[in-house]
Amino acid sequence: MATPPTAPAIGGGTALVGVLGDPVRHSLSPAMHNAAIAALGLDWAYLALPVAATDLAVVLRALAAIDCRGLNVTLPHKQAAAGLADELTSLAQRLGAVNTLVRRDGGGWLGTNTDVEGFLAPLRSLAARDALVLGCGGSARAVVAGLVDLGLERIQVAGRDGTRLGTFVRSCSDWAPGLVPLAWGADTPVTTVAPDPLGAALASADLVVNTTPVGMASGGDASAADRSPLRPDQVAALSPEATVYDLIYTPRPTALLRLARQRGCRTIDGLEMLVQQGAASLRLWSGVQEMPVIAMRAAALARLEGP
Repeated sequence: MATPPTAPAIGGGTALVGVLGDPVRHSLSPAMHNAAIAALGLDWAYLALPVAATDLAVVLRALAAIDCRGLNVTLPHKQAAAGLADELTSLAQRLGAVNTLVRRDGGGWLGTNTDVEGFLAPLRSLAARDALVLGCGGSARAVVAGLVDLGLERIQVAGRDGTRLGTFVRSCSDWAPGLVPLAWGADTPVTTVAPDPLGAALASADLVVNTTPVGMASGGDASAADRSPLRPDQVAALSPEATVYDLIYTPRPTALLRLARQRGCRTIDGLEMLVQQGAASLRLWSGVQEMPVIAMRAAALARLEGP
């Protein structure tokens, strides 16, 4: 087996890249990016940088001052980073959120968002017309933007909080005018005689995307990984030809994807989205177009499966 490339030893010329979040120590991004950095032979080091919300502005100014080459931004800072960037791409303006900061030639940060590119990567060959998005938080905005780019005939968004759902749909109206809000009750029945709105949406969907955190493995809650945003009877309403995409990648597979596989559906988890959005960020920072995606994926998987 070929020996994986190793990054140059850290020295006085080593440039800094990293990810800002709170918490962020669990992030797979350092393993994934440092594998890519080694493969590309860059004298860079990628670090996870825990930053409290109250310190974000001063940290961004400080990192710009020391010539940091680029940053990823994760929860809970994506919206705040959009407000602190010196310039935003049109996509970042549309989403109101930034996950990538690129050093500008004249100083300061250009804010952009590679989550959409990452989300779409496993879907480029998918022939879908009708999508159902579960959840109406920040991740759902990137998902809806990606689905709009795919040109689907109908995109429905299900949310448990009617006020938040209405606000979400209105905030997307300029660029997703056909978005359909859907009330999503915890005890919503699914019947074959008179389908409720959620049951009908599940039955007609070619693609279901979970953007909620339900089912994510949590160190503080051993049962979290056994939860699914949809009950077994709700998953049973899906066509076996449907694709179910869960943005969560811990555990692998999630409870939702296990149920979907039992139904016969194609399933996708969020690991590929993570890898592809990271590759897109590194492409912007380095100017290198061909990214070592295989090495990045392998490093992320090894970190997930490691001790």
